[in-house]
Amino acid sequence: MINLGSGNAKVLIEEGELVSYRLNDFEYIHQKGGAGWRNSDTEMFPVIGPTAEAGFRVHVPKGNAIQDQHGLLRELDYELLSGTETTAQYVKSYKAGTVINNSKFPDKSTARLLIWPFNFEFYKSFKLSEKSLEISFRVSGEKDMPFMLGYHPAFKLYTDNPTVIVEDQTISLDSVLAAGSRALEVADCQSIILKDQKKLSIKTEGFNHFMLWTEVPNMICIEPITFYPYAVDQMQLHDGFEYLTDEDRNFKVTLIP
Repeated sequence: MINLGSGNAKVLIEEGELVSYRLNDFEYIHQKGGAGWRNSDTEMFPVIGPTAEAGFRVHVPKGNAIQDQHGLLRELDYELLSGTETTAQYVKSYKAGTVINNSKFPDKSTARLLIWPFNFEFYKSFKLSEKSLEISFRVSGEKDMPFMLGYHPAFKLYTDNPTVIVEDQTISLDSVLAAGSRALEVADCQSIILKDQKKLSIKTEGFNHFMLWTEVPNMICIEPITFYPYAVDQMQLHDGFEYLTDEDRNFKVTLIP
């Protein structure tokens, strides 16, 4: 477990997963083991969304891509690269064509093995200050590698009527619950406010949209995404790809209490 601290702000990171963000002893992150979701954060990469209806195949420019829902990145382990009192950096590395066991098989998926035909390195960094927590991502890989990226943090809820505020729009928890497993799209947006017992602003760089998901009233996932996967049929999921160039791609999510 990695502990970060800056004044009254405290962060706990478990093998690259943000498991606690506290300011003045107030917890913002959904606790693992609580109702709703077994995790507290994860990443969706190199695809976002379900793939079962497409036989777990995703069209890419070369080779075979067999991906379960939200991609194979979560099946890889983070390696801690560096850390200070207020920062930590991790990486996951993948070699093209490496066959990965799918942890969802057989209970939650019929896809036993996953594969991706491109090399990549995926970096995740944390930077804590007394006023905010920055979570940054860097994607490094082969030129023209297709990818989508989504960050999937879960936030703890305290009141009966929390809301999500997007500019002049207010979204109720009931609206998110009604969207079900598809998640509620918030398009063309780089900043959101979660208004509950306390307020939390979530600002992004590099992501174009959000989607909101929960199936319980005690937590909500507010997920920055590059593409909303339910905008297309699963056979057309490749329509949502972006492509690497000669330079790495950088993304950032800032949590501001």
